[in-house]
Amino acid sequence: MKTIRIRKFTILSLFLLSLLPWVFFVAAHFMETNTLRFERADFQQENVDQTIYLIEANSDKWKDTAWQNQLSRHLKERDLGVTILSETNDILFQMSDARKQAFTRVEQFSVIQDGSLIGRVMIDDSNSRILPFIAAFAGLILAFVIIGLAMKRWMIKPLEKLSMSAREMAKGDFDVKLPSSPIAEIVEVRDGFSVMVTGLKESFQKQAELENERRFMIAAVAHDLRTPLFALRGYLDGLEQGIARSPEKIDKYVAVCKEKSAQLDRLVEDLFTFSRTEYFENELNQHPVDLSQVIKQSVQSIRLQAQQKNISIMERAFGNKGTIRGDAHLLERAVNNLLDNALRHTPDGGEIVVQCDRQEDKITFTIRDTGKGFSEEELHHVFEPLYRGDVSRSRSTGGSGLGLTISQRIMRQHGGDLTAANHSDGGAVLTGWIPLGK
Repeated sequence: MKTIRIRKFTILSLFLLSLLPWVFFVAAHFMETNTLRFERADFQQENVDQTIYLIEANSDKWKDTAWQNQLSRHLKERDLGVTILSETNDILFQMSDARKQAFTRVEQFSVIQDGSLIGRVMIDDSNSRILPFIAAFAGLILAFVIIGLAMKRWMIKPLEKLSMSAREMAKGDFDVKLPSSPIAEIVEVRDGFSVMVTGLKESFQKQAELENERRFMIAAVAHDLRTPLFALRGYLDGLEQGIARSPEKIDKYVAVCKEKSAQLDRLVEDLFTFSRTEYFENELNQHPVDLSQVIKQSVQSIRLQAQQKNISIMERAFGNKGTIRGDAHLLERAVNNLLDNALRHTPDGGEIVVQCDRQEDKITFTIRDTGKGFSEEELHHVFEPLYRGDVSRSRSTGGSGLGLTISQRIMRQHGGDLTAANHSDGGAVLTGWIPLGK
């Protein structure tokens, strides 16, 4: 639909108000006179005066047929009508159009001679008729009606519908149908409403998703906390009640309690880091950081665990790759989560390859393991919090389900990103990058 501005609509309305009455006036004048010529008022009055003089000067010839024919030609040339009555109101001569008499000016006078009334004369001035003016007034009214209907259809009704739509949106109904109009300003308002409706729908949808995620996280965290706490309480009750009497059994109970307390500590730490990345995204300690050195420190921290599982860790392309700006503690936590994930899913006798490189204006790193890798479904959800994947997020491996989510958020807070894939030779590959600091 083509649109016009209100300014252009106003100009066209004024043009219609000026044009339509004039068209009606000219059309009515042409229908009455069969000509488009307009006589001047003084010129027409002169014709009337001449006619009056002709009639008064020839009062003795009113009944003469020849003179009446001469008067008829005179009246026809001047578009006048005349009725001559005798003193007894008998019609002596008449030349007029009854259809035009209602819209003509009638001039009436009496003819007196020697003090006696000899007759009366009525002159119909067709050129002074009011029909063209009535037509012009009708054209003006019609122009107002047309403009009013156009304003009602194109402006008033769409605005009323927009108002109703706003009330419906206030009630929570975002599936409202917005009106259309050829007026550009109303179209712009409608488009603005459409953008607002889309934004509100997305906002409410996101709010609903966040609420569902919050409820899920509360339930999942409650479950994850309850499991080790239940086991810890059971073993502590066993120690308290003297069930474990031998030194070997006591050591076993204490070792289990330490393992469960460490599991609780990891879970609480993950929850704390997750909440920090969730709600305090802009509060980063911006300092120069050597990312390759952070990765090396993380690798050293898991070497003992790797040796216990007979897993070898290969470091490639390390060295001075440049510095970035960020929070060294959060970055180390992110790398630790990735290495811990790789260590948990690499079988005994497997291998973990850690590589760090510099590519133009960023530093990249990859962590590859020789486990089973990710399934197709897991690749789409691997970074979702508390995702219950068979490989990357299984509770049986001791993971909290937040490690990869935390790592990705930390990388994104530093202007980079973290992605997951499978290596062509098998195993999972996690690739991260962070831009170099200026």
